Amino acid sequence: MTAHTEATAAPRLQGGETARRAVTAVLDRLRTTSAVLVIAGEPGLGRTTLLDEAVRRFTAGPVLHVRCEEPESRLPYGGMRALIRAVAALTAAPSAAAPSAAAPSAAAPESGVGAEELLAALGAVAVDVPLLVCVDDVHRWGASSRAVLRHAAGRLHPDGRVGLIVSVAQHRGTDQEFIGLPMVELEPLDPSRAAALLDEVTDATIDPCVRDALVEEAEGNPALLLALTRRMSSAQLRGRRALPSPPADAEMLARVLGEPPNAFVSGRDDLLLTAAAALREAEDADVELLATAAGRPASAAMITTVPVTAGSGTLPDGLVLADGRFRFTSRLLRKAVYAGASADRRHRAHLALAGRLEARGELLPALLHRSWSLSDRAPQMAAELAAAGADMTAPVSHRLRSVAYARAAELTVNGADRAERYTAAAEQALLAGRPHRALRLLSASRACAAPAAVHGRAELVRGRTELRDGPVADAHASLLLAATLLDTDAPDQAALARLAAGDAAWSAGDREACLAALADGWTVGEETGVTPGAGADLSALSAGTSTPTDAPCPASAPLPTGAGSRPGVGAGPGSARFEPGPARPRPGRSEPDAVRDYRLGMRAVLEGRLDRAARPLGRVVGSAESEDDPERLLRSASAALLLGRIGAARRAGARALAAARARGSAVLVPQALEYLAYAELRAGRHAQARTHAEEGLRAAYGAGQRNTAAHHHAVLALAASIEGHPAVVGGQVTAALATARRHGLAQVATLAEWAAARADLGRGRPVDAADRLGPVVRPGSGRGHFAVWMLAAPCFVEAAVLAGRPADALTVVADFAVWADFGADPQAPAQLVRCRALLAEPDRADALYGRALALHEVAGGDFERARTALLYGRWLRRRRRLREARGHLGAALVGFERCGAAVWAEQARGELRANGTAPLPAGAGTLRRLTPQQLRIAGYVAQGATNREVALSLAVSTRTVDYHLRNIFAVLGVRSRMELARMVEQAEKTAAQP
Repeated sequence: MTAHTEATAAPRLQGGETARRAVTAVLDRLRTTSAVLVIAGEPGLGRTTLLDEAVRRFTAGPVLHVRCEEPESRLPYGGMRALIRAVAALTAAPSAAAPSAAAPSAAAPESGVGAEELLAALGAVAVDVPLLVCVDDVHRWGASSRAVLRHAAGRLHPDGRVGLIVSVAQHRGTDQEFIGLPMVELEPLDPSRAAALLDEVTDATIDPCVRDALVEEAEGNPALLLALTRRMSSAQLRGRRALPSPPADAEMLARVLGEPPNAFVSGRDDLLLTAAAALREAEDADVELLATAAGRPASAAMITTVPVTAGSGTLPDGLVLADGRFRFTSRLLRKAVYAGASADRRHRAHLALAGRLEARGELLPALLHRSWSLSDRAPQMAAELAAAGADMTAPVSHRLRSVAYARAAELTVNGADRAERYTAAAEQALLAGRPHRALRLLSASRACAAPAAVHGRAELVRGRTELRDGPVADAHASLLLAATLLDTDAPDQAALARLAAGDAAWSAGDREACLAALADGWTVGEETGVTPGAGADLSALSAGTSTPTDAPCPASAPLPTGAGSRPGVGAGPGSARFEPGPARPRPGRSEPDAVRDYRLGMRAVLEGRLDRAARPLGRVVGSAESEDDPERLLRSASAALLLGRIGAARRAGARALAAARARGSAVLVPQALEYLAYAELRAGRHAQARTHAEEGLRAAYGAGQRNTAAHHHAVLALAASIEGHPAVVGGQVTAALATARRHGLAQVATLAEWAAARADLGRGRPVDAADRLGPVVRPGSGRGHFAVWMLAAPCFVEAAVLAGRPADALTVVADFAVWADFGADPQAPAQLVRCRALLAEPDRADALYGRALALHEVAGGDFERARTALLYGRWLRRRRRLREARGHLGAALVGFERCGAAVWAEQARGELRANGTAPLPAGAGTLRRLTPQQLRIAGYVAQGATNREVALSLAVSTRTVDYHLRNIFAVLGVRSRMELARMVEQAEKTAAQP
């Protein structure tokens, strides 16, 4: 153990923001009280760096920095005795660096040391100034010293101003001894941060495939990642030479762990090695398998639901047992245990595991372990592994199937068979949510001579991977190549490749390329009976500079691919142009009915003929009732969004999510959540959309899908623009645009700009909102994604009018009218009338606002209805129609509060104050139980209006007023109009009180 008051410069900690905030909190609290923090994590995650930072930053008093060493644990209480001596040295020379504490001598007494001695020593130092004690690697101490430290940490006097920060490695399980104290656990880096670290240390010269391989090997451990980088030559880092196999050897792993080589593997006990072999491609394993394979009986003491930790006497260091399952306390430790054993011992462990698995009927895992006991290529074993991987009746995960196919490829001699098996492994890796591994497997496949169909499958996987995590222009090219290579031998897969290519074109905002992918090989008249000019032609959506590429499509409408579909994204018209080749008719080519219906419906939508799209897309939507395949359910949800059937989209998306989870398809879960999030947004359920998007964001990053993650960032930005969190909006917009600009995601970019503008409008900054949205919604080459700009058009019209620039909105309203007639957005008709009211002369605006509110009653949705009520109330107030304005502004306030639109609610309160009426405080009065429409009717009735007069004022039927009035009486428990009037009057008086 060494002790000092200063620390040398430490390397920058990668990640660990939560832990750094916890350390800062301890340092801040030391000004007034004592504080304790335990930092736990496997070696290499930055525990020592955090303690070094704390030592450098603390200047309010003396610092004792203790680095624990193994020799101090040889005698009972050895570490604790050395610590107490170091504290006493600070008392003797508080302004100087404490001397190094020597290990206890052999003659030292073995009597116990209690927490009282340590607390007394600490109290003697922290008399006038606070004291910070940092104890690093306390797991190296003996159990007796750790117990005293734990006891003392729990008894620090609040007034003593002693700070104790302890770091403990998790791989020995000693972190469990400190449960109950404030603890923060360091987490491994996520793949994106690990990749960024490699780019930083190599000046971005590392080959992408090499970077992905090292990121996967390090499993988020920054120290191991840097050690791997130092081991590689420049040629290896640039991909010019093969990487060593394995990338991390036993010596490197032991060095990162801070342990001697082979520290965890003895010749007498193979349980740890057997566990390391069994968990090579799994997180945990059951007791019976490991115990019997290691030659131990699975005793009743081991089969327990109570966690048993390493060092308990039952298990060796490094293993933990809970609920009858073994797992390692550290992924780094598992690697070190496996690498530190000899090849013969590893092979014996795998053979023992294979025997037990075969006896249990688990064929594929048994074959894998048997294959890992081989050192040379074995064609027969390769064939058996490939056959087992192809058996879809076995309950095996996509990840394990990918491992099996890859191992089969390694054992295969024939080049064509190797390419086939590497490609199959890549397909399964993509389904398992491991896109970077899929790309590396495809690189191995490409190196082998193989038929065109095999290379076509490889390009299909590559294109699907790039569609979710890469430039969509690259995905489009790969998918078109796949379709060409698959045409002869696999026409069904070729059709799916073209659909996916259409998805990439949609993502790029390129309508013509999307149509070309959907129409490739067919004649329009032959398939749909559509002749030029038939149906509602939306090609000429607007005059002037707008072009047919500006024809609208429902937002969030995806083109499905064979591995699941999602809302298209891209760089916008003109920014990532694709040049499709000429169509090549292929008479007699067939395709599945559901794929054909979707393709025909999508093509009709893009051509602006919704009447021709409704029937085939309706069949796709209807198929969800009897479907349990997540990919087809996603296609159904997409069709429902295209048709504006939001309820059906939500139901299909929810079923797709359940089906994807049940099948363990990590690639589809983020996309199902994306569908749900967009459907909830379209339905006006912003809080639910945020919930789905938050979960989807985690799933997307976990599955390596940055493009999908960008969509979730856009949803979160849109939700926050309603809920009124400017900082959240800005952060989500920045994250969405960062990926959108790199990968050409036009829909994401347009949604993000809309979210930012709506946030500006909600905060009363219409000029900023109009400036931001103008280029997105006005006709011209810079207009936003053709499936999104019209959703932002009402926001722009409102911003332009409030900014005093109504002329800017005239063309946009004309274009939006065509979209509203399209029939795919239930909110559009009311929004259109609202836009016309904003631009109308006073003698027409009154009736238009009333008509807009009536249409909102049909469409539903608190937020849009409240926005119209707010604009109408503001318009009435400025014309001194204060009594009428009060009712609409109050309804707007209630509507905004019901949907959590805080910043918009504040606007309504401001208008009410300007109107001379104090708004109801949040949660006041039983009137808040009414809907906005009921509240408006109650206000009119309280003013003495008849039902007919109320109906005329709200532009609804008398029967509608009668219906709402009966519900109002029931909700409020009143029996007459007079009682209702008194209740409204009392609520207003209550709100007016200070």
